[in-house]
Amino acid sequence: MNLFRTFRSRNYRLFFIGQFTSLSGTWMSMMAIAWLVYRITGDEWMLGLIPFAMHVPTFLLSPLAGALVDRWNRRTVMVCAQLLDMVAMLVLAWLSLTGRVELWHVYSAVALLGVAKGFDLPARQSLVVDIIEHRDDLSNAIALNSSMFQAARLIGPMLGAGVIWASAQPGVIAIFGEGQGEGICFLLDGLSYFAVISSLLALRLTPKPKPHTRKHLLHDMKEGFVHAFGFRPMRALMLLIGTIALLGIPYSSLLPVIADRVLQGNERTYSLLMSAGGLGAFLGALYLASRDTVLGLGKVIALSTILFGLSLALFALSTWLWLSLLLLTLAGAASMVAMAGTNTIIQTLVEDATRGRVMSFFGMTFMGAMPLGSIISGKLATYIGAPYTVLLGGLACVVAGLMFGWRLPVLRAIARPVYIERGILPQWSSGD
Repeated sequence: MNLFRTFRSRNYRLFFIGQFTSLSGTWMSMMAIAWLVYRITGDEWMLGLIPFAMHVPTFLLSPLAGALVDRWNRRTVMVCAQLLDMVAMLVLAWLSLTGRVELWHVYSAVALLGVAKGFDLPARQSLVVDIIEHRDDLSNAIALNSSMFQAARLIGPMLGAGVIWASAQPGVIAIFGEGQGEGICFLLDGLSYFAVISSLLALRLTPKPKPHTRKHLLHDMKEGFVHAFGFRPMRALMLLIGTIALLGIPYSSLLPVIADRVLQGNERTYSLLMSAGGLGAFLGALYLASRDTVLGLGKVIALSTILFGLSLALFALSTWLWLSLLLLTLAGAASMVAMAGTNTIIQTLVEDATRGRVMSFFGMTFMGAMPLGSIISGKLATYIGAPYTVLLGGLACVVAGLMFGWRLPVLRAIARPVYIERGILPQWSSGD
């Protein structure tokens, strides 16, 4: 089946299964962390600090991590990052299950996850190129990675909500005590890392020769920055992703507030909202996986950004659960198409020698904007409320999508010679 053509590769199948298992546990933990913090504090500001604590370390480490990933073994980097994640979640599980957990424990664990992600993100993005057997499958592999991530985003919160709900039943409380649901989620997440580490170690990779001479690390970092932001189409894509991450994506940190105060729900309502976004993103990723070419993807990205903003704006005005779920499904699909589509174009434009560094700046742009946006949205929500904060972010994304679409013809003309040179779109070279 053309949609899953990358599964022809044994390495990719192993990679996919291990990553999916671990990511499901990660999303379960993130749902539990947000609910734990909100249950303890009831404060929107404290919710906004969760993505801030995670993504700031990623933002700060990304340039260095990208340069090192281009020097080091990418699989080894990923294994070490996963081990750090596993230790952080198992310690948090122990603190929660023994009744000793405090807010600073939670934020410290989240910060460690951010440190690991700073190295894992460029290594994972770059490793995909090494594990696929056919370079023509690159866009399909990137889209399937996104579908894997979003399927985990759909399943993880549902599992987390089920664990938290089950732990609140009288019979379970009598055995394990009260408030153990979050700790069980953390424990299951910690154990899930065995799957991804095992799959990484089982990959059969062809050793790549390393250059005999290496320039200074700072030179490599500067070179990566030039490749990422010196080429106009790539710079425009980076700025679009940064805008979406700064003004649109932070809506997710306010979902516990909307579930509680707007929709008059509980942790299951919050889980449904998160899962709706995950379902939409999964469907959006499958759409991208079905595409055979990057031709026309720029227009799709522009339209998806506009749809994402409109869906968020309408979601902010909704007081009906069914409508909110529908709008978040649309928002999830649109945001995934915009972000994964951007990733696909950047991966096809970048050279292998600088892939780790360029993808680290891609992650830095996204991860740097997200925590700042979360802090801004959390603080703004304390003054004007969560719905109006989400509304403003959605409208800003509509404007960003319109501006990108307006500049698209010029950007396409600049990128076209690169695709012709690399044979990515051979029909262009014949005058089509």
